[in-house]
Amino acid sequence: MIGNLKPLEILLIIAVIVLLFGAKKLPEMARSLGKSARILKSEAKAMKKDGEAEDAATAATVADPAQQPTTAPRTIQAAPGDVTSARPVSEPNHTAKS
Repeated sequence: MIGNLKPLEILLIIAVIVLLFGAKKLPEMARSLGKSARILKSEAKAMKKDGEAEDAATAATVADPAQQPTTAPRTIQAAPGDVTSARPVSEPNHTAKS
């Protein structure tokens, strides 16, 4: 459907977008879209890497159950410049002494 658009129709769509959002907002919106795409791509790579590591650890455990894999604890990283949303994945257990 999009492949059937003629050049005049594409120019009309672009003109409507510029009128709706304004020429000053468009670069800002494009930048934020680019940042979101980069974050999504890096998270997808990390999830794929974690999945492969998890599969390898499962295969090693099945092959030799006496050997336990040692992995570093996972943390959630905040976006660059965003320090308010950083938090650890799991909180340490605190036991109350009586």
